[in-house]
Amino acid sequence: MNEENIINCKIVLLGETSVGKTSIISRYVHNTFDPNSLTTTGASYAYKIIYLEQYNKSIKFEIWDTAGQERYRALTKIFYKNASIAILCYDITKLDTFYEIKNYWFNQVKDNSPNDIIIAIAANKSDLYEIEQVNEEEARNYAKNVGAIFFTTSAMNSSGIEELFKAVGSKFIDPNFCYEDDCDDDKKVNNQNNNNENNDNNSQNENDNNYNNNFKLSNDKNINLKKKKKCCNI
Repeated sequence: MNEENIINCKIVLLGETSVGKTSIISRYVHNTFDPNSLTTTGASYAYKIIYLEQYNKSIKFEIWDTAGQERYRALTKIFYKNASIAILCYDITKLDTFYEIKNYWFNQVKDNSPNDIIIAIAANKSDLYEIEQVNEEEARNYAKNVGAIFFTTSAMNSSGIEELFKAVGSKFIDPNFCYEDDCDDDKKVNNQNNNNENNDNNSQNENDNNYNNNFKLSNDKNINLKKKKKCCNI
């Protein structure tokens, strides 16, 4: 792979301690899961290069895992000040971790990061839905209201992990990118109009092809008929 054609993209994962930030990164980068992983102190780094076929572009995700403990919060600011993407993580079984996203982490990112930073919210540990404390619809609505991408994820069974990073990568390449569920009504209408237009174009092309084929058949019949008349004229 030619590294000159790879786009660098810094991602930082934020959220309270024990919400699963380290496990999300481990699952995504190495496809491994350790239920006994140690709590991050300070920050750690990993990277992964992906290819987005729809854009014909490769991205090198430079992923920073940050500590969630309050005593490290001043240090954490260093990592998301110049990040392109921030993924805010909460544990669906702990309501307070979601409130910290709303009351602290989101505001910190908006106040200390570039204006065009992409924000995603990961509702992690979705495999523990039976003891869920955070209402998913409420979290989705919050994400939509603040313009954040939303995914439910599970580092344990890998659910939603690949999709999350693919979505933020697509948003990084194309600012107009959105999932259907995350699009506002105007974008949905535009998407539907584009689909209708494409369908109309396909129908028109099909009609044109049918017309051309019928015209060719008609011409072939006329040519054969003329040949027959010519051969029979004495």
